Amino acid sequence: MTHPPAARPEPHTVDGPHDAPPLILGPSLGTSHTLWDPQLAALVGRFRTVRWNLPGHTGPLPTAPTTTVPGLARRVLDLADSLGIDRFAYAGVSLGGAVGAWIAVHHPARLTSLALICSSARFGPPAAWHDRAALVRERGTGPIADTAAARWFTPAFAGTPRATALVDALRRTVAPAGYAACCDALAAYDLRADLPRIAAPTLVVAGRADPATGPAHARALADGIPDATLLELPRAAHLANVERPAPVRTALLAHLTEGTDR
Repeated sequence: MTHPPAARPEPHTVDGPHDAPPLILGPSLGTSHTLWDPQLAALVGRFRTVRWNLPGHTGPLPTAPTTTVPGLARRVLDLADSLGIDRFAYAGVSLGGAVGAWIAVHHPARLTSLALICSSARFGPPAAWHDRAALVRERGTGPIADTAAARWFTPAFAGTPRATALVDALRRTVAPAGYAACCDALAAYDLRADLPRIAAPTLVVAGRADPATGPAHARALADGIPDATLLELPRAAHLANVERPAPVRTALLAHLTEGTDR
């Protein structure tokens, strides 16, 4: 069987000891590898940490891409291969989590453990994502950035410097073509029937105030994935690892450390 040429990996960062257990971290739509900054210091002491970026999320795209969750997953696997990483732990937020779940279903031998933060097996009706993609292609990411804080954070956190920096990065850095292509990927994604096939030890984290992928999405993941652990965090919206960094860090380290003992 022949395979298409490997896609060029998106810009990524690697931190931590080369000989430590590998951990790959995936971002949410509209964010970059910096989304994981609140947990990075704790992770790099124990793991070789690889943070990858979505297409067009760290700079302009030369052409409008065709993006799917399987295609993004293939890019992650190609990146791991290029770094000499065979098996790895994976954690992802929202779309980044969907990529990890797809890998867990279709390439189970690659994963030692999985963490899904504010993610879902299906991100709502496809029409809403196609509408958002069309808006961004027509008007750029500005209108999305105008309302991002209300989706990403609770009102108490939305005006903080960290929250403001993430919203500003969406407005100024993310290429509209890349963002829109990822919206189309979310529209086509539906892993609900495949959740029982996930064998990797799985942690599911939800923000109770998340308007995008709230507790109902997390419970569906935890109920569908055999033996998954579910953590629901109060006072957290969609980017729970930013708004509630300490409990996410604690849960993630406990889960990942347990995974390295298997």
